[in-house]
Parts: sequence; structure tokens; C-alpha cells
Amino acid sequence: MTNNKMEVHMTVNGRERKANAEPRMLLAHFLRDELGLTGTHIGCDTSQCGACTVMVDGDAVKSCTMLAVQADGAEVTTVEGIGTMDNLHPIQQGFWEEHGLQCGYCTSGVMMAMIGLLNENPNPTEEEIREGLEGVICRCTGYQFIVKAVQKAIQIMAESGQPIPAKVTVGEVRSS
Repeated sequence: MTNNKMEVHMTVNGRERKANAEPRMLLAHFLRDELGLTGTHIGCDTSQCGACTVMVDGDAVKSCTMLAVQADGAEVTTVEGIGTMDNLHPIQQGFWEEHGLQCGYCTSGVMMAMIGLLNENPNPTEEEIREGLEGVICRCTGYQFIVKAVQKAIQIMAESGQPIPAKVTVGEVRSS
């Protein structure tokens, strides 16, 4: 049997990475299995749950719908790349302060989807936040705490004295 693997290069969380992947390997599996970034969760493999959401070239993408080879040359941000324990990203701070998680399985995907929403609309209404959550399923909550967490993140960004960024990417972590 021949080795059909291809070398895939991408910038992940601000760091150049490369690894081999079969042409049919999903980006979610590549991030988890080849790069060891396990914050991206796989809940359904059918693009329904959104637990695998990451940023690819600034856009929120369900990584179970994209092949790793399609991300060759791309800039990918996973939940591991948005903040640190000492300097949380505003969305992480909002989830912390407003208890925006239950079991935590979907939380990384929810956060990344909400960063995608804030990239497009830096000051969404509650209804727009709820619409932005339609692509992510949380089986533990009624989403109210998640909505409050996103609203808190918006407040944190506004109170930072800096305008809400059009794009939230690696290296732009803000402290409250």
C-alpha cells in the first residue's frame, strides 16, 4: 500500500506548523491528532453541533466540514490561541464571569463561533447573539448564561478604552 499522505503547512495560533495528513483527513482530526490541540472538540462529524468551530483566515469554520489539505497555507486559530490563564480573551473572561458553560464540551466551539460573530458585528443585540448561536448545540443549558457571557465580553471590550476590533485574532488578547 502506498503512502498517500501530504505535507500540510499552516499557521496555528500564531505558530508555523506542518504535519502529514491523508487527503481526506478532516481539519478537526488534524488539529487534534497531528498537532495535539485537543481544545477543538468533535461532537457529531456532521457539522450540526459546532463543537469543532475554529477560525480559518479570520472566519468561523466548523472544522469537521473542512479537509486539512484545504487549510494548507491558512491561518488557523483554535481556542488554545485566544488567551492565556494570565490574560484571558474577553470572550473567555465573559464565560468565566457569567458562568457561560455547563459541562464544557461545546464551550470552545461556542467561544470561537461568538468571536466569529463579533468579527462581523462587534455590538450584536441579544437576538443577534442568539441567531449566531444557531450553529452550535449545547445540550446542557438554555443558552441564557452563554448570551450573558457574550454580552459581558462586549462590555469588557468596550470598557478597555479601545474600540471593539473588527477582527479578533491571535495576539490581540485584551485584559479587562
